[in-house]
Amino acid sequence: MPLPMTPFDRITKKIGIRRVSREALEEMREIIEEYIESIAEQSVRLARHSNRKTVLKQDIEFVTGRREESK
Repeated sequence: MPLPMTPFDRITKKIGIRRVSREALEEMREIIEEYIESIAEQSVRLARHSNRKTVLKQDIEFVTGRREESK
């Protein structure tokens, strides 16, 4: 099931794009869906490697390179 188009339209408006074609929004949606799927697959592999059934926030951060620094 594809993601809805409305959030992508909202994002483009928020960053100042006044007009965007439906085809451009569909392409953006497709790229984002592929990226999310890749992150999910890698996170599941990482959790399984750690002998866990649950994907944790730290798995997502590790896969995306967005590790929070210790405070």
